[in-house]
Amino acid sequence: MRPSHPDRSDPENEAVRSGIDRTLPLLLKGYTWLPGLRRDRPGDGPVATRLLGRPTRVLRGPDAVAFFYDEHHARRSGALPGPVLDTLFGRGAVHTLDGPEHRVRKAMFLSLLTGPEAVGELAGRVAGGLRERLAGRDGREEVGLFDEGALVLARAVSDWVGLPGHDDAAAARLGRDCVAMVDGFATPGPRHLRARRARKRQEEALAAEVVRARATPPAGPPRTPFEAVVAHRDADGTPLDPKTAAVELLNILRPTVAITWFLTFAAHAMSLRPRLRQRLAREEPAGLARSFAHEVRRFYPFVPFLGALAPDGLVLDGERVPHGTLLLLDVYGRDHDPALWEDPYRFVPDRFLAASPHTHALIPQGGGPRDGHRCPGEDITVAVLAAAAPVLARLDFTVPEQDLRIPLHRVPTRPRDGFRIVVGDGAGTEAAGSGAPRSLAGGGRP
Repeated sequence: MRPSHPDRSDPENEAVRSGIDRTLPLLLKGYTWLPGLRRDRPGDGPVATRLLGRPTRVLRGPDAVAFFYDEHHARRSGALPGPVLDTLFGRGAVHTLDGPEHRVRKAMFLSLLTGPEAVGELAGRVAGGLRERLAGRDGREEVGLFDEGALVLARAVSDWVGLPGHDDAAAARLGRDCVAMVDGFATPGPRHLRARRARKRQEEALAAEVVRARATPPAGPPRTPFEAVVAHRDADGTPLDPKTAAVELLNILRPTVAITWFLTFAAHAMSLRPRLRQRLAREEPAGLARSFAHEVRRFYPFVPFLGALAPDGLVLDGERVPHGTLLLLDVYGRDHDPALWEDPYRFVPDRFLAASPHTHALIPQGGGPRDGHRCPGEDITVAVLAAAAPVLARLDFTVPEQDLRIPLHRVPTRPRDGFRIVVGDGAGTEAAGSGAPRSLAGGGRP
């Protein structure tokens, strides 16, 4: 997909003027809305529609990812709606920046979140925390893996980031609040209100810690991610104000806690596939755990799509696009595109054994180059899942009768009953979970 010279269209073309706003169908259909819209309008060209009252273009075709992550074609400033900023990302976050401001801020995140030693340390903390939290139970109590995972991740990342004075109680509050932020960003009603309150509570607490830390700055260079954010200076040479520093700290903490969605999906996948669970427990062949992590991220729904805004003068498929038009990249649909993935609705970790996924193919956390708008925490997600999968596989757990369907209309989604397990009843890796479905939503596909 490339911009082209206008040859046939007016910025306010009839298709957009008469287009029906698709916000309600999005809220009703969730992950299946955008793939369905693309399917109903064949071809590789952009699909024109309206969303949130704004003219919208859905990008598709083999070059869609590269196009979307080229800053000449899409800008992030102003792209995220206020409700998403006030719950998920925070006002002034790196996700809202463009140009030099984005590159300087993003460089801080890359320095903190992509080094193999630091990533390996965090993954090891999570794996050890899961083992300590879940192993050795007596098989008489059901536990919710989603909630347990969030607690383990919050404790691990709090220690790893170096949050001052963060005890177990504070880590538990952080875990609950980060889950609320993610769970409520894409929906109106009580979940959204909980998300707003959780973000406000954590931003205020972390901003206070930033103020205290700056009152007595440490000697020497930063030793922890917390100290690095506190000391960071933006492209104009000024330090982050305490609120923005708190926002960016949460943009390390929150996505790490959100890995509990993938941990739950990982357990869901292996509970349906006892032989795969046995292979993961043995960690054979080498590299299987990492391949499994990639397939969990590809197969299960997490982010439905990503958005940006059209800059002035953008032309798509011979049509001049109005400045500020919303550009959407279909994440869930691309990760299940039969043109990219053989048998995309089968869970097949071995597809990634031969080679790591291409930058523009697997995009559950976005795509494009590392120094662009691709998620800087992707390495952490893969490493944590790869470290945790064998721990879960070896854990002596069974899956009691429950509703394990994964509704595709809910964003973000998870198994309906949260994936409850019983640990320590002697079933070991033979457990498969009674009544577990073999499709994400009772046979539904987008």
